Amino acid sequence: MTIRFAVIGINHDHINGQVGCLLAEGAEFAGFCAAEDDLAAPFAARYGQARRVDDPRWILDDPSIDLVVSAAVPADRAAIAESAMRAGKDVMLDKPGMTTMDQLETLRRTQRETGRILSILYSEHFENRATVKAGELVRAGAIGQVVSTAGFGPHRMRPAGRPGWFFQRERYGGILVDIASHQFEQFLFFADAEEAEILSARVANRGHREHPGVQDTGDAHLATRDVNGFIRVDWFTPEGLPVWGDGRLFITGTEGMIELRKYVDVAGRPGGDHLFLTDAKGVRHVDCSAEPLPYGRQLIADIRDRTETAMPQARCFKAMELALRAQAMAEGARA
Repeated sequence: MTIRFAVIGINHDHINGQVGCLLAEGAEFAGFCAAEDDLAAPFAARYGQARRVDDPRWILDDPSIDLVVSAAVPADRAAIAESAMRAGKDVMLDKPGMTTMDQLETLRRTQRETGRILSILYSEHFENRATVKAGELVRAGAIGQVVSTAGFGPHRMRPAGRPGWFFQRERYGGILVDIASHQFEQFLFFADAEEAEILSARVANRGHREHPGVQDTGDAHLATRDVNGFIRVDWFTPEGLPVWGDGRLFITGTEGMIELRKYVDVAGRPGGDHLFLTDAKGVRHVDCSAEPLPYGRQLIADIRDRTETAMPQARCFKAMELALRAQAMAEGARA
């Protein structure tokens, strides 16, 4: 059985990673719907096998399409996902999967009622080979019991190249919802937890006052009964860095530590996907650049078999719930 998928909304470049992981595993790209001609033209040129359609109903009403994929404007993703699930489709969203708690609860209810899969492709986990390798090592007991994590997600802004919605708080959801949803998901994964408490959260606009809707820095502290976590994200990557952000993750265990330098090693090693493991035997560097990325294969198997191997449905939703609660706390609102 070949899985057929279609795309509704291509407003973030993450759509290429979403499509790519499915094509690499033999899925068939049936078509896409995008309102913006300037985005659709290069997308159509890149994926010539996919037919562009004007109305998303063409996708939703086609019984041969198994999966709807979306990287629409963040505030619009939940409505797309709800419509797709009600039409009998499974769904893969870019992060953040939703921007309000009401959207989260709507999608939880819709997923429960329809039995469809709703998956969020957290690219800093599922498209990063060092993170995947770290998960294997932690599960194998390489650092003992995890006791704390610290995740850092700096990004480069380049405001002149950003679309209007990027600067509108209600459209992108706030920095802890938008960027830090990656780190919340990784905390749950490495803590092997289904619940966590937000202890503190802050957001601010430190360097982009000409864009009052922008939050360019944010942090959060969270914990389970056994594991503490710290998250920091920002839009301050210097132009001199050769990649868009020096993403790092530190995992401390009872018997060792792991540090990930996901996209660049500022100490000088070439490329990305660097993992450093420190344990009783010493310190070693692991080049993860050839590690496999199983998310696409696992999601396709989940669609066929109605399983949850790519990501448990509960963690998919819980990561976004934590991000939304942290965002609300940081802004002084009730979650």
